[in-house]
Amino acid sequence: MKDKVILLVLIIIMLLNFSDVITDISLGVPNWHIVSESLIVLVSGFGALFLIRDMRARTLNTIRLKQELVFSDNKLRDISEEMRSARHEYSNVIHTQFEQWVLTPSEQDVAMLLLKGLSFKEISGVRNTKEKTVRQQASVIYSKANVEGRHEFAAWFLEDFMG
Repeated sequence: MKDKVILLVLIIIMLLNFSDVITDISLGVPNWHIVSESLIVLVSGFGALFLIRDMRARTLNTIRLKQELVFSDNKLRDISEEMRSARHEYSNVIHTQFEQWVLTPSEQDVAMLLLKGLSFKEISGVRNTKEKTVRQQASVIYSKANVEGRHEFAAWFLEDFMG
């Protein structure tokens, strides 16, 4: 949302300065003034184009991530019945542990995505939240789980299999 506001401001600056340049030319304003205002038009235009390109790239990356998650989920559906059963049991164990740690539903979603190996930025894209929110939720999750960070959190669930 803030990117769209910045984009709108840049476009308004560009249009207002462009109309001012046109007016200044017709009024015979000194060339140095016209050049300086033209530079503002160019810089704000390039800034707007850069922001549009960046927003598009992030949108495409988020779409790609969502498609990869759907693809991964589809691949997991195709595994054998025995693996499906084991996965289901392990998922129940994970969710039971989440409940013991008193994780909120939102924290449980973030925790599962952390266990799947997604970065904070990727999780924020998938969940349509701010990266700062995901970082805060992860910090709360680690605190409730009494672990130091992501690696110790994931290791907590793998420890039983290493046995």
